[in-house]
Amino acid sequence: MKVGIVVPYSWSFWGGVVEHAELQAEALGRIGVDTRRIMGNDPPGSFTRALHPRLGRHDHPPPDVIPVGRSVIVPANGSLPNIVLSPRSVRRIRRALAHERFDVLHVHEPMTPAIAIAAMAMTNVPTVATFHAHGALGWMKVGKPAWGFLADRLDARIAVSPQALETAARWLPGDYEIVPNGVLIPAEADAGGREHRVLFAGRQESRKGLHVLLRAWPQIRKETGARLGIAGADPLAVRLLLARERLDDDGIDVLGFLSQEDLTRQLSAAKLFVAPSLGGESFGMALTRAFACSTPVVASDIPGYRDVMTAEAGAVFPAGDERTLAATVTSLLADEPKRRVLGEGARRIAVERYSWDDIARRLLAIYERVAA
Repeated sequence: MKVGIVVPYSWSFWGGVVEHAELQAEALGRIGVDTRRIMGNDPPGSFTRALHPRLGRHDHPPPDVIPVGRSVIVPANGSLPNIVLSPRSVRRIRRALAHERFDVLHVHEPMTPAIAIAAMAMTNVPTVATFHAHGALGWMKVGKPAWGFLADRLDARIAVSPQALETAARWLPGDYEIVPNGVLIPAEADAGGREHRVLFAGRQESRKGLHVLLRAWPQIRKETGARLGIAGADPLAVRLLLARERLDDDGIDVLGFLSQEDLTRQLSAAKLFVAPSLGGESFGMALTRAFACSTPVVASDIPGYRDVMTAEAGAVFPAGDERTLAATVTSLLADEPKRRVLGEGARRIAVERYSWDDIARRLLAIYERVAA
């Protein structure tokens, strides 16, 4: 079977859906499914630097990626995704669909222009869609009347969480199946022997709550002597945020964008992972990524994280409450036996619930059903 995986974002800029599609393709390949990813790409050069202040993977994408256009930053749902809107992408998508002759098309965030919309409009094969987003999705007030009818062409609808299902069904009523985001699981991950530091990984967006963690950091640093690693966020943006909050960088290491391998190494070395998001999360991909590395998580108590967080894997605190965050992190860093037990529990949950090998088999069953 040959499956086209359509992603409306750019391969060059890391994000939850981009990561999901990359790991999905790898997992499907392991069970014999041939895949190609149709998505954006922003090659290196001055034009890309002018359009995109964020750091990214400005390189040649792997052979299974079919790049169809450059992206632009479009504010949406409290985030700043890199979406391909160029009309030229339509011709490239048509050419890719004709050349590849897919058996099934799997479209992520199907209501997002221009790649997802164009692919759904032009394909003549069974189509599966995965809905990731959670929130108001105010842009759908325009999107639904303009191209919402394309949802009728979907042969199967997947939501990554109950929150994503609720959001999608509010705009596009229908039957949905929940298939969670999978996670990259290292072959080994020891919960003990960690460096005395905690890690944050996420983009420099207000909803990710980095400012909450930074406000809590001086107290954590004073009481524990730990260091804080900040991954994923643009280093300049972090420096500006520290200046705005009138905080120094004592004990803080700004790591910038990390490859999958480097992020795994950072997670596997840290004692705790902190996820202080304020809302707008449909699924805690960053949380399960830490789980897989046997790293306990301290996360804000928000709807998108509640289905992922358990008492076996870490602790929660009220979103935006830096004092409770500081106390929770300090307490866990002071109790190494408990921290290690939580790390072992986190790893167990990742393996049992979020293995990509299991999720790939579920996806293949859906593909075979719609293609029958």
